[in-house]
Parts: sequence; C-alpha cells; structure tokens
Amino acid sequence: MKLVKSLLLGSAAGIAAVAGAHAADLPSRKAAPVEYVRVCSAYGAGFFYIPGTDTCLRVGGRVRAEYSVGDRFGEGADAYGTRARGRLNIDARTATAYGTLRTFFRYELSNNSGNYVGGGNFNPGINLPGQARNTSPATTDILDLAFIQFGPITAGRAQSFFDFYANDYTFTVVRTADARLNLLAYTATFGSGFSGTISLEDRASTVVPGLGLRENPVISPAGVGSRILGQDFPDLVASLRVDQGWGSAQLSGALSQRNISNTGPGFTSSNDELGFAVQAGVKINLPMLAAGDVLFLQAAYADGALGYLGWFSQFGSGRQLTATPATQLTIGDFGVDGFGNVRSATGFSLLAALRHFWTPQLRSEFAVSYSELQLDYVVAGQTVPGIVARPLDPKEAIVAASLIWSPVSGLDIGVEVLYSRTELRQPVLAANNAGTRVPLAAGGRLVKSDDAFAGRLRIQRDF
Repeated sequence: MKLVKSLLLGSAAGIAAVAGAHAADLPSRKAAPVEYVRVCSAYGAGFFYIPGTDTCLRVGGRVRAEYSVGDRFGEGADAYGTRARGRLNIDARTATAYGTLRTFFRYELSNNSGNYVGGGNFNPGINLPGQARNTSPATTDILDLAFIQFGPITAGRAQSFFDFYANDYTFTVVRTADARLNLLAYTATFGSGFSGTISLEDRASTVVPGLGLRENPVISPAGVGSRILGQDFPDLVASLRVDQGWGSAQLSGALSQRNISNTGPGFTSSNDELGFAVQAGVKINLPMLAAGDVLFLQAAYADGALGYLGWFSQFGSGRQLTATPATQLTIGDFGVDGFGNVRSATGFSLLAALRHFWTPQLRSEFAVSYSELQLDYVVAGQTVPGIVARPLDPKEAIVAASLIWSPVSGLDIGVEVLYSRTELRQPVLAANNAGTRVPLAAGGRLVKSDDAFAGRLRIQRDF
C-alpha cells in the first residue's frame, strides 16, 4: 500500500513539473494599460482631456420649452404660442506655444407655433401696425456658431465684433445689434484689459430663420426697378474694448458697401453707396446690490445700415425686392425716388438692461429699448387714397421684465411680461383677419400706432 501511494505522489509531482516547464515557454498575456479620462481644469468646469491627446474638450447644450400668451391681431391669429428648442455645443481647446487653439461650434433646432411665428424677430407682442401675423408652424435648424481661434485670429461663424449687449438678458429680443455671421478678425491685446479688433464680416450670411437675410433691401417707387448688386468687399468692423473688475466698455463702428442698380423711365444708373453705424456701450458690475448684479447701457446710430440697430427687412425677400413690395411696412437701408436718386435711411437706438439677484436662486431681468428711424422713402404698398404719402418713420419702445427661479444648477424656471408700442408718422391700412388690407371705401380702417402685451413661461436646462 505504501508502495502504491509513493508511486501516485511521484507521478503527480512529475506531471506538475512538466506542466510548469511548458507553461514557462508560453507567451505572457498581460492586460493592456487603461487610459482613464482625465479632468482638464485649465479652461474651467466641464472640460476633460481627449484620451491620447493634449486637447481639452467640453460637450454641452441646452433644452428649452417655452409657452406664450398675447394679444391677437385678428381672428386668424392664435392668442398663444409654443416653442421647443434644442442646442448642442462642442468646445475643444489646446495649449500651444502661440497661445490657446480653440474650435467651437453650436447647432440649434427649434420648433415655433402660434404667436411665435411672424412679428418682429419672432417676439410675441412685437408687431408693426397694420401687419397681419403668420400662424404657420416653423421648424428651423441652424449652424449658429462655428469658429476657430488661434492667438489673435478668429475665423468662421461667430458673434459680430460690433455687438455689445447682444440680448444677454430677458426672454425677449429688443432692438439691438445681435448677429452671428461669417467673419475673419484680428484682435490685439494692449494689457490692463484693453483690446482692439478689426473684422471683415459677411452680413449676408446672417440668416434669420423664416425671414431670410438680415440685410435690408433698397426701396423704390412704382415704375422704378431697383436692386442691390454684388458687393465689392464685406462689412468692415472695428472695436475698442476694456474688461476690468468694475465691468466692461466698448466703442465699435461698421462700414457697409452697397452697389444699387436703378432702371426707370428714361434713365439707368448704378450707385455705389456706403452705410455706416457706430455704437457705445458699458457694462457695470453691481456687487454692492447683490452678487452677480449687472447693468448694461448702450446707444447706437446708423446711416444706411439699419441692421446694426436690430432693424431689418421684417417681411422682405432678402437682397432684392420688386418695384412694388408685398408689404407696406418693409424696412430698407436705402430708398430711390422716381428720378433714380438714392437716399439713405437713418436711425438710432437706446437700451438699458439690468440683472438683479433677490436670492442666489431667484433673480429678475429687466430690459428696455427705444428706437427711431427716418426712412426718407415711401413704400408703394402703404399708399392710401386721400392721404398724402409720407415716410413711415417708425418709433418703437419695448419693455420686458422677468422673474426666474433656479432651484438647481443649470435649471431655470421663469415668467416674463413684455410690452411693446410702435408709432408711425403715416397712417396705414390695417390688415383684416385674412391678412388683406381693405380700402377705406370698402370698410377698411387706418392705424397709426399700436401696442401689445405678451406673457411667457420658460423652462430651460443648460448642461
């Protein structure tokens, strides 16, 4: 028995030794090292290193649900409107020997209905006298921003360097310069927060969803054909800016070239016209009231470049209009008389905006804008029998106030009240429920001024 046991133990030891020898000859299979995602703290919260690179990336976005109620401008219009909007942001930054290399893009999808469709700048409550509202739903998708920054260079689709207060506060859009467009800019920094920028900006690339280009046409009387020809160079924008602990200030100017062709009885002409705009703004931090409180003050003037005031061809067709525009309220940068003489439209705007925190989670935002235009032309469609036709020269005031609760970081739940009033120098025919302007002899009516109220509820999540 002892002999059998010894043989078994010896055999087992031999097998183990042979197996160990063979195992030593097999290749080793160690697990590949795992490269975990690392936090990048160089550019603020939310950035992380792309594995295997030295580039920091942040993925963010926004979802917004919005509901409005407001005055009806006829039985064909809705007294309410809804909006759903989704936004995606991608921000990639890399430190280089020449400074930060940054690429950024923002893509946005929206669906609007009811009183969000039509009206000035898609604002319920902002409507020019005599203009019928559009009630068709509108789904829009737009590449809002897409630019590269490398040292002092900014190239791509970015916020205009002319802009200062670009509808930063409140839910509403007031009359102010606020454009994202294709540009090429150089920014020089002088120290102590001072900087200067020169930018070539393609104004024709600023698309307003559903309304066409944010580029105002030329207005001509019946019998005269006028249109804007191709430009020789994009708009030239220059700005000086300072950013310090007390706030910011900016002085900006823009030069815009238009080549206008006119054809009428006995004449054909081509005019090379220049429009310009200037703007000054200041942003003042008010920590003595509450942490995060800010006040904006801004003033702007434009001659032949009304888009820099936030006025654009509300219902036009972009670069070219026929001799008889479809609407009596079309806004143009230039007007042409019956002899082919070109006159520029001028205007100014004033703006104030305030953000105040009642508590760290509860804030209010207030905005008011006032603007006046001198058009110096008469649109054929506005003519009313028995009334001497004069330029409309609109005056407009917009007031907005909101109360916003942020129970958790990134979530805003707010309500806003909006009031707007527009006055015209010349009465126009009001649009009926079908959007038709009925002559006075057939029971139509004239309006020279109009005002409107609207309210909104917004629920928004930023991430």
